[in-house]
Amino acid sequence: MTFAAPLEAKSIRFRARSFVAFTLTPEAPLAEWLEGLDHWIGNSPGYFAGRPVVLDLNTLKPDVAAIESLVDVLGHRGIRIYAIELDGHAALAPNLPPVLVGAKEATTDGLLPRKAREDVSEEGKAEGRAPEAGAAKAGDGKVDASKAGDSEPQVEASGTLMIKAPIRSGQAIVHPHGDVIVLGSVASGSEIIAAGSIHVYGTLRGRASAGALGNRGARIFCRKNEAELLAVDGWYVTAEEMEGVSRGKPVQAFLDGDALRVSTLS
Repeated sequence: MTFAAPLEAKSIRFRARSFVAFTLTPEAPLAEWLEGLDHWIGNSPGYFAGRPVVLDLNTLKPDVAAIESLVDVLGHRGIRIYAIELDGHAALAPNLPPVLVGAKEATTDGLLPRKAREDVSEEGKAEGRAPEAGAAKAGDGKVDASKAGDSEPQVEASGTLMIKAPIRSGQAIVHPHGDVIVLGSVASGSEIIAAGSIHVYGTLRGRASAGALGNRGARIFCRKNEAELLAVDGWYVTAEEMEGVSRGKPVQAFLDGDALRVSTLS
């Protein structure tokens, strides 16, 4: 005999979801790592506000007391840890974030387990490298780029996201499926994160992070560089570092070895 519950009686539904998360990987000596993190936060105030952050402790391997202290220290910096990666631990203290088991890295080549991702690239440091993006694709498989008000983003068949209107301050565009093209300008206080390259045909005043899922060949192009921060595959350069060199000029940013270069376009 088979029993089928009526739909109206099913008040609780369980579904799987995956989201873009940023990964912090502390390294010893921790004081120097935190100093580098403070430098990052100083250059990009509010960068972690409202962002899900995973704390990867497989490099540092601290004990439970040290984990509690680190989570508290990061919390005072405005970084809220919502999960922890630590091999060999199924759970930690009830007052700590849950432990992720079997987490995978989202890259342009797909989801990679830990051993595979370690073969692809080195772990990023807080100094000179931006937090890495983690799991990226929505569970329902749909192309999901965050809309920015009147920007009306359109995803082309190639996976390129085209935005025909300027991006206003406070807006964030996250596109884990390819390039982003902005026909207008990008205001200060806004942000673009793309798995591929970023093209801005106006003035870039906000933050731009290309190759966010491990694409070292990604580039950033803009007609006029007034950016707060440029990053490719996690390596970044700040406004003060570009002052007097490439500010106010048409530029491209790209990786050359382990250095992020910003060169002017003729």
